[in-house]
Amino acid sequence: MSTSVAVVPGSFDPPTLGHLDVIRRAAGLYRQLHVLVVHNPDKEAMLPIAQRLALLEQSIAEAEIEGDIVVASWSMGLLVDYATDVGAGVLVKGIRSQVDVAYETPMAIVNRNLAHVETVFLLPDPAHALVSSSLVRQVAALGGDVSPYVPGPVARFLDTGARDI
Repeated sequence: MSTSVAVVPGSFDPPTLGHLDVIRRAAGLYRQLHVLVVHNPDKEAMLPIAQRLALLEQSIAEAEIEGDIVVASWSMGLLVDYATDVGAGVLVKGIRSQVDVAYETPMAIVNRNLAHVETVFLLPDPAHALVSSSLVRQVAALGGDVSPYVPGPVARFLDTGARDI
């Protein structure tokens, strides 16, 4: 496995500016970056995976994030199975707080033990440190303006209530 190939996994439901910050910085660190929309059975999704993929692709393009970036989804099997399949030796996770560290650390250790895949934690830009997809979903559901927290394509999608991308 290569440490020049990395995977940034997440539910991206919806993608936020914090997600784009992590993607931009990771794209500068690795030769190839896989941005992977994963299905989390413990969460009820607001957006279908196909819409999240489209919004991520549009957001990455509009933000002009450079690099060899693959946007894909994974819903069956272990995350490290995907990483192994694409030759990635690194998972990149954004960490906003000590709660995230406590949640992500055991998974990082298991992933390393299962498949020798390392996990790199990136701290957020302070402007995005308190923004989560669940917070954005809550604000959007109550009719609030989410544009300060999400990329343009996501804001436009949520504002128009569009269902087709």
